[in-house]
Amino acid sequence: MQIETGVSLKSFNTFALPAVAHTLIRIEAPADVRRVVDHPEFGRAPKFILGGGSNIVLVRDVTACVLKIEIMGRRVLEQREDAIIVEAGAGESWHGLVAWTIEQGLPGLENLALIPGTVGAAPVQNIGAYGLELKDRFESLDAVDLVTGRTVTLDAQACRFGYRDSVFKQALAGKSVITRVRLRLPRPWQPMLGYVDLQRKMDETGIAEPDARQIFDWVCAVRRAKLPDPAVIGNAGSFFKNPVVTPEQCRDIIARDPHLVHYPMDDGNFKLAAGWLIDACGWKGKTVGGAGVYDRQALVLVNRGEARGAEVVTLARAIQESVYGRFGIRLEPEPVVVG
Repeated sequence: MQIETGVSLKSFNTFALPAVAHTLIRIEAPADVRRVVDHPEFGRAPKFILGGGSNIVLVRDVTACVLKIEIMGRRVLEQREDAIIVEAGAGESWHGLVAWTIEQGLPGLENLALIPGTVGAAPVQNIGAYGLELKDRFESLDAVDLVTGRTVTLDAQACRFGYRDSVFKQALAGKSVITRVRLRLPRPWQPMLGYVDLQRKMDETGIAEPDARQIFDWVCAVRRAKLPDPAVIGNAGSFFKNPVVTPEQCRDIIARDPHLVHYPMDDGNFKLAAGWLIDACGWKGKTVGGAGVYDRQALVLVNRGEARGAEVVTLARAIQESVYGRFGIRLEPEPVVVG
């Protein structure tokens, strides 16, 4: 456990927003969390859990004790007849884990390639892309309670996964630290190719039965074409959740805007493309101070140079008001505003 004071968080958040952590503790093992809980100064102090910083907007300096999760390691834990179970430390790069499974000949996570952030953050957000969500591959996780210091193991039911949601954003928000995550890669493997972008890749290449490596490469190529690299231009990926509406709401919007991009869901409702809604309101390329809407994907807000967190929040609220005014839809941000 390493304790640092007055740490700049600009390089620890993918938006590259300026902020300082009054106290930052590097968590390199589950035992470090228990040491924090038992610490005479930090045990009862408010805490902020920081992974890869890809899903936060820092508005001001962080006075809570920042726990920087750096628990590493990945391994094949178990090989069953119906699945392979892999385990990774919460501090591992999520994309790094996906790439590692492909290199090991372990398919199943390829649709989730190139999603920024850490393994420990993935269950919190129930990350998803191209027809797959983390919950579809989830086995269990270990977490340490920030009050008692006890380690608990949670299965999918206990995690209460929802669309970009979990118990860690609800009842357990800020109350526990995820330390290790186990994922279930099903046997036999079946490719998931239902999304338009992947169908287009199949048509372009003439590959009708791609393997996991090919799908991984396609997903990476599509994401790189649409989304800016945080190392080049600060951003937090998709800024808003795709809203879910009833069939009646969907029909009403289509009657006014026939080109609405929408997807049917298993429960009969429809998921609307938030990026399309934002673009239809004319926001692509617009700026507020140093914050802007990415000119190639309206769903992404970016730091055009010296943006501050307050400018990002102001821009996001203006977009929300605009979309609600035109479509009657309330967009919900994905990143957590800190400060």
